[in-house]
Amino acid sequence: MPSGYVPIFIYLVIAILFPVVLIVAAKLIRPSAPFRTKLEAYECGIQAASDSRGRYTVRFYIIAILFVIFDVETIFLFPWAVRYRTLGWFGVAEVAVFLAILIVGYIWAYKKGALEWV
Repeated sequence: MPSGYVPIFIYLVIAILFPVVLIVAAKLIRPSAPFRTKLEAYECGIQAASDSRGRYTVRFYIIAILFVIFDVETIFLFPWAVRYRTLGWFGVAEVAVFLAILIVGYIWAYKKGALEWV
């Protein structure tokens, strides 16, 4: 085994053991006296009105997924911006195609009504 990997393995062992040891130590040290009032969700002293596992409309999930997809796609512009001068016109054409696909996706989502909040 190359000696260059030894520090990585040591770091990996420490990174795994540190949180495990702290969680076990906290479990052993802390006082534990659970009772019904202590285990309830705290809402400023007000009793919970309903179960927290309510149903959400699908729109919330669609908006979240669209945000993640388009946000991650725009992150791909960063490497292009770093290498902009060396790519030349080929790089401009590449990013134009990429942005055209991205815009088509936005238009499709808009026409499907996925971006409407009402």
